[in-house]
Amino acid sequence: MTASQSPVRVLIVDDSALMRQLLSTCLSADPEIAVVGAAADPIEARDMIKTLNPDVITLDVEMPRMDGVTFLRKIMTLRPMPVVMISTLTQAGAEVTLEALEIGAVDFIAKPTKDIGTVMTELAGELQTKVKTAARVRVRARQFEQKAPKPKLVAGNLSPKKIVTIGASTGGVEALKVVLMHLPSDCPPILITQHMPERFTASFARRLDMECAMRVTEACHGDVIEPGHVYIAPGARHLELAKSAGKFTCRLTDDPPVSGHRPSVDVLFRSAAQAAGPDIVGVILTGMGKDGSEGMVTLRQAGATTLGQDEASSLIYGMPRVAFERGAVQRQYPLIDIADGILDACREKPGQAAKSAIAANHR
Repeated sequence: MTASQSPVRVLIVDDSALMRQLLSTCLSADPEIAVVGAAADPIEARDMIKTLNPDVITLDVEMPRMDGVTFLRKIMTLRPMPVVMISTLTQAGAEVTLEALEIGAVDFIAKPTKDIGTVMTELAGELQTKVKTAARVRVRARQFEQKAPKPKLVAGNLSPKKIVTIGASTGGVEALKVVLMHLPSDCPPILITQHMPERFTASFARRLDMECAMRVTEACHGDVIEPGHVYIAPGARHLELAKSAGKFTCRLTDDPPVSGHRPSVDVLFRSAAQAAGPDIVGVILTGMGKDGSEGMVTLRQAGATTLGQDEASSLIYGMPRVAFERGAVQRQYPLIDIADGILDACREKPGQAAKSAIAANHR
């Protein structure tokens, strides 16, 4: 932080006095952050927002008088501002947190259910980074009555050889929903690595499956990939594309983190480059950091088609920017056009349909 920069002003909203103290201690340890207040519930927070004018709010999911998601909707409608959710590592906590991210929360921290003090101290660095990153996000007012149009059930003329791999991080929950809801049921198979903890990815897959034309599941080791199916990397496990006995499958590993993450986008992209090279369509979406850039370089060198989300539509133009600046992204698109870009890359070129049919008959 330079002398001309002011600390990020944070308001903590949590009904637990212990959590308010722990969060305040963790955040205040960073000289670039100033905790300007702490509220026990949204009603109290509402008045504090007006008087303290914070840059970022940390918001507990479960609170009395008004739950965190209801309060978040009000914030995003009346006074949009960056919000980092404080969740619990439970299925219920995951469901509510995913809803909050769809509504407009920038990011979240999953607090433990045991040894809270010790673990929160260990999470201090991650929390500080997410709060400072959130402060740089341009949050827009949300219109919750609008719904995305339902995609065509069948697109047709898509290559049976293509496989799509997508990587995302901060902002990816909303971005992936937008992309997948605009893809048809006959889309080539899609493998996704989204940075997300354990217990959250299964809930994320279920939410997407209810709203998309494609089938969406959390990937299992050994799954044979099929058209019309989306496979999401489980939290804390790497997802790779493998080929066995002439079939492409999902391979899960517990190898060490790569680029600071497990699951890692780099791991997915590199495995796809090795397994299917020119038949891969690699896509990198919004996210903090640089995970995926090395893997996307490898994809492009292997002859894959590589697409990226543009800066204007990215919640965090980190991962797409690094990949683009390295020359790994062939084409950038606004988020709303990513699905069309994927389908264009997967369509049979003139003369290819007949070749594909002949090849299929000789397998």
